[in-house]
Amino acid sequence: MKYIQKHIRKTFKNRFLLLFSYKMFYLTEVEDYVRVEPKLFGLPTVEAVDQQLRDIYSNHYDKELGRSVAVIEVLEVGEGVIIPGDGATYYNSKFKLLVWKPELQEIVYGEISEITKFGAFIDMGVMRGMIHISQTMDDFVSFSKSNLLSGKMSKRNLKQGDTCMARIVAISHKGDDPKIGLTMRQPGLGKIEWIKEDSQKKEKEAEKAERIAKSESKAEGKSKDKAKGDKKKK
Repeated sequence: MKYIQKHIRKTFKNRFLLLFSYKMFYLTEVEDYVRVEPKLFGLPTVEAVDQQLRDIYSNHYDKELGRSVAVIEVLEVGEGVIIPGDGATYYNSKFKLLVWKPELQEIVYGEISEITKFGAFIDMGVMRGMIHISQTMDDFVSFSKSNLLSGKMSKRNLKQGDTCMARIVAISHKGDDPKIGLTMRQPGLGKIEWIKEDSQKKEKEAEKAERIAKSESKAEGKSKDKAKGDKKKK
Protein backbone atom coordinates (compact mmCIF):
# COMPACT_ATOMS: atom_id res chain seq x y z
CA MET A 1 0.00 0.00 0.00
CA LYS A 2 1.13 3.52 -0.76
CA TYR A 3 1.60 6.26 1.83
CA ILE A 4 0.16 9.72 1.27
CA GLN A 5 0.36 12.89 3.33
CA LYS A 6 -1.16 15.47 1.00
CA HIS A 7 -4.68 16.85 0.91
CA ILE A 8 -7.34 14.45 -0.38
CA ARG A 9 -9.50 15.89 -3.14
CA LYS A 10 -12.80 14.84 -4.62
CA THR A 11 -14.13 15.15 -8.19
CA PHE A 12 -17.66 14.94 -9.60
CA LYS A 13 -18.36 13.93 -13.17
CA ASN A 14 -20.87 12.31 -15.54
CA ARG A 15 -23.88 13.98 -13.97
CA PHE A 16 -27.23 12.90 -15.40
CA LEU A 17 -30.52 14.67 -14.72
CA LEU A 18 -33.51 12.71 -13.47
CA LEU A 19 -36.98 14.17 -12.91
CA PHE A 20 -39.25 12.81 -10.19
CA SER A 21 -42.42 14.62 -9.09
CA TYR A 22 -41.11 18.06 -10.10
CA LYS A 23 -37.88 17.55 -8.13
CA MET A 24 -34.48 17.60 -9.79
CA PHE A 25 -32.32 14.63 -8.95
CA TYR A 26 -28.87 13.87 -10.33
CA LEU A 27 -27.08 10.57 -10.78
CA THR A 28 -23.48 11.60 -10.17
CA GLU A 29 -20.22 9.72 -10.57
CA VAL A 30 -17.76 10.66 -7.83
CA GLU A 31 -14.05 9.96 -7.45
CA ASP A 32 -12.79 10.25 -3.90
CA TYR A 33 -10.37 8.78 -1.37
CA VAL A 34 -12.64 6.84 1.00
CA ARG A 35 -11.41 6.48 4.59
CA VAL A 36 -12.29 2.93 5.67
CA GLU A 37 -12.30 2.49 9.45
CA PRO A 38 -10.48 -0.48 11.10
CA LYS A 39 -13.81 -2.04 12.20
CA LEU A 40 -14.52 -2.84 8.53
CA PHE A 41 -11.15 -4.48 7.75
CA GLY A 42 -12.62 -8.00 8.01
CA LEU A 43 -14.93 -7.42 5.04
CA PRO A 44 -14.07 -7.74 1.35
CA THR A 45 -12.59 -4.40 0.21
CA VAL A 46 -15.45 -3.37 -2.09
CA GLU A 47 -18.04 -4.21 0.58
CA ALA A 48 -16.08 -2.27 3.22
CA VAL A 49 -15.86 0.77 0.93
CA ASP A 50 -19.59 0.49 0.15
CA GLN A 51 -20.54 0.41 3.85
CA GLN A 52 -18.22 3.32 4.65
CA LEU A 53 -19.68 5.39 1.79
CA ARG A 54 -23.22 4.79 3.05
CA ASP A 55 -22.14 6.10 6.44
CA ILE A 56 -20.23 9.10 5.03
CA TYR A 57 -22.93 10.20 2.61
CA SER A 58 -25.90 9.61 4.90
CA ASN A 59 -27.73 12.97 4.90
CA HIS A 60 -24.58 14.61 3.50
CA TYR A 61 -24.79 18.03 1.84
CA ASP A 62 -22.22 19.66 -0.42
CA LYS A 63 -22.69 23.07 -2.07
CA GLU A 64 -21.44 21.76 -5.41
CA LEU A 65 -22.90 18.26 -5.20
CA GLY A 66 -26.21 18.83 -3.38
CA ARG A 67 -27.95 16.59 -0.84
CA SER A 68 -26.92 12.93 -0.99
CA VAL A 69 -29.94 10.64 -1.22
CA ALA A 70 -28.35 7.22 -1.76
CA VAL A 71 -25.12 5.44 -2.70
CA ILE A 72 -26.11 3.62 -5.87
CA GLU A 73 -23.01 1.62 -6.80
CA VAL A 74 -19.27 1.29 -6.16
CA LEU A 75 -17.67 1.31 -9.61
CA GLU A 76 -13.99 0.96 -8.84
CA VAL A 77 -11.70 0.61 -5.82
CA GLY A 78 -7.99 1.34 -6.14
CA GLU A 79 -5.01 0.29 -4.05
CA GLY A 80 -5.19 1.06 -0.33
CA VAL A 81 -3.19 3.99 1.10
CA ILE A 82 -2.05 4.51 4.68
CA ILE A 83 -1.43 7.89 6.32
CA PRO A 84 1.08 7.74 9.21
CA GLY A 85 -0.67 8.15 12.56
CA ASP A 86 -4.09 7.19 11.14
CA GLY A 87 -5.33 3.66 11.79
CA ALA A 88 -7.69 3.71 8.79
CA THR A 89 -6.96 2.86 5.17
CA TYR A 90 -7.77 5.17 2.26
CA TYR A 91 -9.00 3.76 -1.05
CA ASN A 92 -9.16 5.87 -4.19
CA SER A 93 -12.64 4.92 -5.34
CA LYS A 94 -15.21 5.72 -7.99
CA PHE A 95 -18.90 5.42 -7.14
CA LYS A 96 -22.35 6.65 -8.12
CA LEU A 97 -24.54 8.81 -5.90
CA LEU A 98 -28.16 9.86 -6.27
CA VAL A 99 -28.31 13.49 -5.14
CA TRP A 100 -30.83 16.33 -5.07
CA LYS A 101 -29.54 19.82 -5.70
CA PRO A 102 -31.74 22.89 -5.12
CA GLU A 103 -31.64 25.37 -7.98
CA LEU A 104 -33.20 28.80 -8.45
CA GLN A 105 -36.56 28.82 -10.28
CA GLU A 106 -36.96 25.07 -9.77
CA ILE A 107 -40.55 24.00 -9.08
CA VAL A 108 -40.92 21.63 -6.14
CA TYR A 109 -43.72 19.57 -4.62
CA GLY A 110 -44.01 19.10 -0.88
CA GLU A 111 -46.05 19.03 2.30
CA ILE A 112 -46.45 21.88 4.78
CA SER A 113 -44.65 20.67 7.91
CA GLU A 114 -45.01 23.76 10.12
CA ILE A 115 -46.97 27.02 10.26
CA THR A 116 -45.51 30.07 12.02
CA LYS A 117 -46.34 33.77 12.37
CA PHE A 118 -43.81 34.62 9.67
CA GLY A 119 -44.68 31.90 7.16
CA ALA A 120 -44.72 28.18 6.46
CA PHE A 121 -42.09 25.45 6.25
CA ILE A 122 -42.46 22.92 3.44
CA ASP A 123 -41.01 19.40 3.50
CA MET A 124 -39.70 18.64 0.00
CA GLY A 125 -38.73 15.08 0.89
CA VAL A 126 -34.98 15.63 0.82
CA MET A 127 -34.86 19.09 2.42
CA ARG A 128 -37.08 21.69 4.03
CA GLY A 129 -37.76 25.11 2.60
CA MET A 130 -39.39 28.25 3.97
CA ILE A 131 -42.26 30.25 2.42
CA HIS A 132 -42.55 33.77 3.85
CA ILE A 133 -46.11 34.69 4.85
CA SER A 134 -46.23 37.29 2.04
CA GLN A 135 -45.39 34.56 -0.51
CA THR A 136 -47.93 31.92 0.55
CA MET A 137 -50.73 33.31 -1.66
CA ASP A 138 -51.62 36.34 -3.78
CA ASP A 139 -53.62 37.98 -0.99
CA PHE A 140 -53.25 39.78 2.33
CA VAL A 141 -52.36 36.91 4.67
CA SER A 142 -52.70 36.73 8.44
CA PHE A 143 -51.76 34.15 11.07
CA SER A 144 -54.75 32.84 13.05
CA LYS A 145 -54.92 31.41 16.57
CA SER A 146 -55.94 28.06 15.08
CA ASN A 147 -52.45 27.85 13.48
CA LEU A 148 -53.59 28.74 9.96
CA LEU A 149 -52.43 31.24 7.37
CA SER A 150 -55.60 32.86 6.01
CA GLY A 151 -56.18 35.03 2.93
CA LYS A 152 -58.35 38.10 3.58
CA MET A 153 -60.09 38.31 0.18
CA SER A 154 -59.81 34.73 -1.09
CA LYS A 155 -60.76 33.15 2.28
CA ARG A 156 -58.21 30.45 1.54
CA ASN A 157 -56.39 28.72 4.40
CA LEU A 158 -52.99 27.06 4.56
CA LYS A 159 -52.33 24.54 7.33
CA GLN A 160 -49.93 21.82 8.39
CA GLY A 161 -50.25 18.71 6.19
CA ASP A 162 -51.37 20.57 3.05
CA THR A 163 -49.62 19.50 -0.17
CA CYS A 164 -48.33 22.34 -2.33
CA MET A 165 -46.39 23.35 -5.41
CA ALA A 166 -43.80 26.10 -4.95
CA ARG A 167 -40.89 27.73 -6.77
CA ILE A 168 -37.39 28.21 -5.32
CA VAL A 169 -36.52 31.92 -5.35
CA ALA A 170 -33.60 32.10 -2.90
CA ILE A 171 -30.77 29.83 -1.74
CA SER A 172 -28.33 30.72 1.03
CA HIS A 173 -25.38 28.47 1.89
CA LYS A 174 -24.60 29.87 5.33
CA GLY A 175 -24.14 27.06 7.84
CA ASP A 176 -24.22 23.30 7.32
CA ASP A 177 -27.49 23.21 5.36
CA PRO A 178 -28.74 25.65 2.74
CA LYS A 179 -31.62 27.98 3.56
CA ILE A 180 -34.18 27.66 0.76
CA GLY A 181 -36.77 30.40 0.16
CA LEU A 182 -39.86 29.67 -1.93
CA THR A 183 -42.91 31.42 -3.35
CA MET A 184 -46.45 30.26 -4.13
CA ARG A 185 -47.71 33.60 -5.52
CA GLN A 186 -47.26 32.69 -9.19
CA PRO A 187 -49.83 31.08 -11.50
CA GLY A 188 -49.94 27.29 -11.20
CA LEU A 189 -48.43 27.31 -7.70
CA GLY A 190 -49.89 26.97 -4.23
CA LYS A 191 -51.97 24.45 -2.37
CA ILE A 192 -53.02 21.59 -4.68
CA GLU A 193 -56.71 22.27 -4.02
CA TRP A 194 -56.23 25.93 -5.02
CA ILE A 195 -54.52 24.92 -8.27
CA LYS A 196 -57.44 22.60 -9.10
CA GLU A 197 -59.98 25.32 -8.26
CA ASP A 198 -58.16 27.87 -10.44
CA SER A 199 -57.94 25.36 -13.30
CA GLN A 200 -61.66 24.59 -13.09
CA LYS A 201 -62.47 28.31 -12.96
CA LYS A 202 -60.42 28.94 -16.10
CA GLU A 203 -62.13 26.05 -17.89
CA LYS A 204 -65.58 27.45 -17.01
CA GLU A 205 -64.54 30.94 -18.14
CA ALA A 206 -63.21 29.50 -21.41
CA GLU A 207 -66.47 27.55 -21.98
CA LYS A 208 -68.51 30.67 -21.23
CA ALA A 209 -66.41 32.76 -23.64
CA GLU A 210 -66.85 30.07 -26.31
CA ARG A 211 -70.65 30.04 -25.84
CA ILE A 212 -70.78 33.84 -26.08
CA ALA A 213 -68.62 33.79 -29.22
CA LYS A 214 -70.88 31.18 -30.85
CA SER A 215 -73.99 33.15 -29.87
CA GLU A 216 -72.57 36.37 -31.29
CA SER A 217 -71.54 34.53 -34.47
CA LYS A 218 -75.08 33.17 -34.93
CA ALA A 219 -76.60 36.60 -34.29
CA GLU A 220 -74.22 38.15 -36.80
CA GLY A 221 -75.19 35.46 -39.37
CA LYS A 222 -78.88 36.11 -38.88
CA SER A 223 -78.31 39.84 -39.21
CA LYS A 224 -76.50 39.36 -42.53
CA ASP A 225 -79.26 37.04 -43.81
CA LYS A 226 -81.90 39.61 -42.86
CA ALA A 227 -79.95 42.36 -44.62
CA LYS A 228 -79.75 40.25 -47.80
CA GLY A 229 -83.50 39.56 -47.65
CA ASP A 230 -84.27 43.25 -47.29
CA LYS A 231 -82.13 44.06 -50.37
CA LYS A 232 -83.99 41.48 -52.46
CA LYS A 233 -87.37 42.97 -51.48
CA LYS A 234 -86.19 46.39 -52.66
